[in-house]
Parts: sequence; structure tokens; C-alpha cells
Amino acid sequence: MNRFQNKVAVITGGGSGIGLATARRLLDEGACVVISGRRKERLRKAAENMPADRLLVFPADVSVREDCDALIAAAIERFGRLDTLVNAAGMNLVGTLEDTTDEDWHKCLGADLSSVFYTTRAALPHLRAVKGSIVNIGSVSSLGGGWSHAGYNAVKAAVANLTRSIACDEGKNGVRANTVCPGLTVTEMVDAIMDDDALLEKAWERIPLRRAAQADEVASAVAYLASDEAAIVTGVTLPVDGGQTCTDGGPEWGK
Repeated sequence: MNRFQNKVAVITGGGSGIGLATARRLLDEGACVVISGRRKERLRKAAENMPADRLLVFPADVSVREDCDALIAAAIERFGRLDTLVNAAGMNLVGTLEDTTDEDWHKCLGADLSSVFYTTRAALPHLRAVKGSIVNIGSVSSLGGGWSHAGYNAVKAAVANLTRSIACDEGKNGVRANTVCPGLTVTEMVDAIMDDDALLEKAWERIPLRRAAQADEVASAVAYLASDEAAIVTGVTLPVDGGQTCTDGGPEWGK
């Protein structure tokens, strides 16, 4: 498929995990892609097998407004337009409310929520010009509470509602905004869970398909929502979770 031929996408968190899988998917479908992340060496390695003529690597800390502004400006300077913004940057935060320090709270808030706010605000004028799309990476935690992830649950829920607000405000400008909500996905963020048989057994009790998602499976959902095939779809929170959110409870991995 070439759903993104002659289109330009900016992907934060593009050096690993879901962001990297999404970058590869959109490149495969013809897009020009800008990948961003804090770790320069990781970005460099991610770019090694990507087509250089359709790729821009831009190191940035997207919890910082100035970096977000610079990222979008660089994309426009290189490719002249912006059709899709994928906010995939983020971090996990394990802990109850009492366990969570002020420092960890602000770090998670910056990485998972402020990054979406700053980058989207910078991108909006360019997305309006082409009636583009935004896909934010939330979580099953965007849709309900869970044990031992108080800060993360709160921030990811905010991502979903910010996305809905953008969809409401920008629909008149032809800009769509949607949230993909992965469940347990095989990335570095959940390595500790994937290596713990006891935790995995608890997970399978809550996931009807009894397996974790692969990053490229989540990327497929992102690509659909970003594409013209989803031209009438905006403001949705799409679970990509093996059925976890259709069960009668949330994740109990930390209980």
C-alpha cells in the first residue's frame, strides 16, 4: 500500500518501540518521516536501514516547549509540509500515589502529556493547511484505573481527553485527532513484565487473546487512523489490547 505517498509525518519517540515501528510502517507506505527522541545514538541506529532521502532525524526532548517548536520547524524546512503527527514519546511510572515522588510525577507529566500539548500546538497551523491528522499513543490506562500506576494512569487518561478536545476544536479546520490505546506490548518499557512468569500469568487472565501485542501491530492501528481510510474518524480512543478492556476489570499486575 502507498497510503502515505507524498505525505510527511513527524513521530516523537521514533527511536524505539511503537514510535520506531510506526516510522517504519509509514516509510514503507511512501511517507517522508521525521523521527525524534532524546537519545541520539538510538536515533542514529534506528535510521541505519531507513531511506535517507525520505528521513530526517531530529534529537529533541519533547517535554521542553522550545524543542517541540524546533522539531516542527525542522520538519517544515526539510519537507515543506506536515500531514501527520504521531505523539509516541513517553515513559512508564510504577507506584501508588504515596510511592510517587514529585520529581517522578513531573517527569511523567512532561514526557507523556506536556510533550503532546507542546508538539501538537506547534504542528496545528501546518496540519490545518493540509487537513492533516494527529495520532496520540495513550494506553489501556487511558480508559480505566489500575494498580500501582497512579501517576501513569492519570497522565494517560489526560492524553485521551486532550485528544478529544483537539478533535472537537479542530474538526472545523479538517484536522482529525485520535488516540491509540495499547495494552501490554513487547517494548523495552515492559521488559520487566515480560521476564516475570508470575506477572505474565496474571496478565493473561485479563487478556482474552492471552498474548502481548507486537509494536508493529500497534503501528498498523496508528497507520489506519492517520490515513485517508479513516477520513471520518476523529476523537476516538481505540484499544489495541488483545481484548483486555472488554473484560470485567483492569490490569492487576501490580496488585
